[in-house]
Amino acid sequence: MKNTNTNAKNNHLKIRALCEGAILVALAQILSMIKLFGNLPNGGSITFAAFPIALFALRWGWKQGLGAGFVFGLLQLIYDGAYAWGWQSMLLDYLVAFTPLGLAGLFRGKSWGIFPGIILGNAVRFLVHYVSGVTVYRITMPTEVPGIGTFSSPELYSLVYNGCYMLPCAILAVAVAAVLYVPLKKFFAGKDLQ
Repeated sequence: MKNTNTNAKNNHLKIRALCEGAILVALAQILSMIKLFGNLPNGGSITFAAFPIALFALRWGWKQGLGAGFVFGLLQLIYDGAYAWGWQSMLLDYLVAFTPLGLAGLFRGKSWGIFPGIILGNAVRFLVHYVSGVTVYRITMPTEVPGIGTFSSPELYSLVYNGCYMLPCAILAVAVAAVLYVPLKKFFAGKDLQ
């Protein structure tokens, strides 16, 4: 009898994870459409979209979080206009770049884990975009970053260009987590899943 109850509980949790994942990825997709300052010329925008993916990962763990990040990246590729310079850019800037947002799941079970989780996920996402800028986008050198200047170094260009939207995205996600920390603390720690 105990084994039947355990199987039923495990099935319930799997279905719940799938439903929460679908809802939070959909929320991330909706939030990604609300661009605070529009799109940058070579892709990238400032949005609140990282928070729902980090929240899901924190609740369900890094494996499910990476899956949610990948699905979100796929949706970005399909619905966000897919600004890319070939398949390498599509792979790096969408599928690979958004997946690490799920690394927030490394802090699963810790209510405060949302903060380092968001920072870690966005830092690794930034690293992927940086590599893409240095390797793929170097074909456009010299490149101008509007309001900042023209760069002939792909390394410096990628650092400045990707930093000017990735840093604000991380800050916005941390700010949302801070505002919601008290009312959602037990959900951040996944205490409702036990």
